[in-house]
Parts: sequence; structure tokens; C-alpha cells
Amino acid sequence: MSPTLPRIAAFRKSGTDRYGVVLEGGIVDLSAEFGARFATLQQVVEAGALEEVIAAAEGRAPDWRSDEVDFLIPIAAPEKLICIGVNFPDRNAEYKDGQAAPPYPSMFIRFARSFTGHDQPLIRPPESPQLDYEGEVVIVIGKGGRRIAQADAYDHIAALSLCNEGTIRDWVRHAKFNVTQGKNWDCSGAMGPWLVPFREAAQLDDIELSTRVNGELRQHDRTGRMIFDFRYIVNYVSTFTTLVPGDVIVCGTPTGAGARFDPPIWLRPGDVIEVEAEGIGCLRNTVADEPC
Repeated sequence: MSPTLPRIAAFRKSGTDRYGVVLEGGIVDLSAEFGARFATLQQVVEAGALEEVIAAAEGRAPDWRSDEVDFLIPIAAPEKLICIGVNFPDRNAEYKDGQAAPPYPSMFIRFARSFTGHDQPLIRPPESPQLDYEGEVVIVIGKGGRRIAQADAYDHIAALSLCNEGTIRDWVRHAKFNVTQGKNWDCSGAMGPWLVPFREAAQLDDIELSTRVNGELRQHDRTGRMIFDFRYIVNYVSTFTTLVPGDVIVCGTPTGAGARFDPPIWLRPGDVIEVEAEGIGCLRNTVADEPC
């Protein structure tokens, strides 16, 4: 796997939403060059133009330093934003039901509004102090389809990203059969920092995934240990719904969330959470209370 794959991010500068290629020294802004064709990074993905846009940054100097912009979630308004639950063996072992592994993946839907961008604060609502973290790998669909065969699944992935699938734990348990309430608080999670184009299987098959809180390692595993691998996820989801370009699938978190400590360790204002995956990057966020 190449250690220098390009990165393309959505960001806001001077009140305008833009996108560009992220370099070590900053960001090459490509919004003006491609804006007439693609107003957003999402439209770039939907048009299958990710590689074309990335290539336009070759040899160019950055237009902005990274600390001069506000990073946005890469795909602002996907038709579908699907999350896979309980997808690592040690995570499954947290449930004391005696089941070695579930036969099918647990799934739920999140709204794009429940995520914020890289280097932005996760928002803790006044209704609950139980804000928790979950580090995950994200796949973005580039080629749509229905009943996609596992052997063809990787041909349908355009890009990779990261997610802190932030959760309000007590609201997850408000109902008997769903977790929707605890998973959709505004800006309770994060996605980004960017998209990395998906070019080869080694980018997904067995990469390291970790989460740190204030520098302390809390979650660590490898995607090669996932109960349901990425090929299966694309196949399974596309069996019951048509996947379209720009759809986002969040693929599961390892054990080690704050809820599993005794006593639980909830996120608090001032905490720094870093979700990192090999070949993708590091998604970093702080925490702030929602203004009253």
C-alpha cells in the first residue's frame, strides 16, 4: 500500500464552502477551477471525477494553510449514511448473550447533521453527560448498484475516510429495539479529515485502527479481524437497498469505548479524541458543551 496517497478535503474559508487537495504545507484550493462542474466534493465523487480533480493539484503550491480553514465533513448530504454495529470480535464479546458472532450485521442510520469536521468540537448536549467515542473506518460509494457481488464490491468504493461515531449512551437505551435517539444528536460525532481515493485492496483488508483520548490509547484493532469485512458489507447492504455514488457506510468500532470502563469514562469539554487508521490519516476533535 502506498504511504503517500493523495488526500482531498471539504473545507470552509471566509464563509464559502470549498474543496482541495491536502499537502504537508497546506491545501491546494480547486474549487474555482472545477466549481462550474462540481460545486462540492460530494459532486466530484458522484461524477466519478475524484482522480481527475486530484491530478490537477500536481506540482502546485498550497493556497491556504490547514490552520486557516475549517474542515467540513467530506460528503455533506449523502442519500444514505449507514452505520454497522458490533463488527469486531472483542466488541461482540461485550454482549453477554453467549453468541460467538452474529449471523448478520447490526445496522442503523445517522443523519449528516450529527457529524462535524476535523478539528471541530464534538458537542455535548445539556440533556446528558454520556457523550462517548467510537473510532471507525468509512467507505464512500463511487459506483452504484444493487445486489453487488462480494467479488465486485471493491469496484464500487471510491474513497476512504474516518469517523468518530459519537454516541449519547443513555439515549441509545431509551427504546427496546433501536439506537437512533442516541446516535443522532447534532455534531455529536465527526467525519474526515478528508477522502483518500481507494485504489487497491491493501488499503482496507488489514489496516490498523486506533482511538486515543488525551493521548491515551483506548481502542485498537485491525480491520482484518472484522466480523463482516468490507466486501460483505457492500454486498449485504446492496441486497436490500440500491447503493448510489456518494453513499457513506461507517464500518464498525473496536472494543474500548468509554462506556466499557468501570466506572464509565464519558467525554468532557477540553478532551481531545484522535481516530487514526493506517493509510488514511488522523481525525482529531475536541469536546464542547452545547451553548444554552
